[in-house]
Amino acid sequence: MYLNDPPILKVQNLTVRYGNGCPDCKTNLKKNRCQKCGAVWACNDICLEVYPGEILGIVGESGSGKSTLMKSLYFDLDITHGSAFLKEYKEGTRNIWEASQSHKRMIRNNIMGMVYQNPILGLRMEYSSAANIAEKMIAAGQRNAHAMTHRVVELLDAVEIMTSRMEEAPKNFSGGMQQRVQISKALANNPTLLLLDEVTTGLDLSVQAKVLDLIRKIKARFGISILLVSHDLAVIRMLADRTIVMLDGRIIESGLTDQILEDPQHYYTQQLVHSLI
Repeated sequence: MYLNDPPILKVQNLTVRYGNGCPDCKTNLKKNRCQKCGAVWACNDICLEVYPGEILGIVGESGSGKSTLMKSLYFDLDITHGSAFLKEYKEGTRNIWEASQSHKRMIRNNIMGMVYQNPILGLRMEYSSAANIAEKMIAAGQRNAHAMTHRVVELLDAVEIMTSRMEEAPKNFSGGMQQRVQISKALANNPTLLLLDEVTTGLDLSVQAKVLDLIRKIKARFGISILLVSHDLAVIRMLADRTIVMLDGRIIESGLTDQILEDPQHYYTQQLVHSLI
């Protein structure tokens, strides 16, 4: 992690609102819902930076806005307003949310990779694992079959799936293996930023441990930056260099993970840390 280097991702004032909103929203919010007009502020003025080679953890309860943030970054959701800049897109000078549809596809296929909580969102379950990975490369313009096969083998090896199973469909795999195929697909085109959204939720504890260990190995092997979302502070403690705590669509606390764990300032973070002890 190199905090002295320019960030690879900078998000400014991201807001995602469901409903038209009203002039009194900001003063009438109960949790993240306006008591006057009923608008829901899923993300409310979110600002963050991700630096080269770091894992930035985002922790919070269900409904805190974590997944909305991730899906907004990957263009799965439309935003209300805000800006985000990627170092690898227009040298960090253009707001990615104002990019054309073709440029957004390029960003999804070349600069960022996404691993969803539910593998059904990230994989074609009827296709083979190899075809899922190749699909990502084809979307980025790759046409060399030999090069794609070589890359598929490399990636499946990186996520510890036997290449003898590369022609099997993910529907035949366990949840943990499906997540590993998702990770390999997300890495297909050497992205600089990997988005991981609750990737261990619903997995058995032993499988969770294997997936978390795999994420550490992936970071070490590929030197990739990771934005890691979880409701589980134990996962964040194990992996994240820095941590952001979200509640009701807002960032309520941020800092080095060790600082957050040892000296939490917000009452909600204190509750999270207490539940971990």
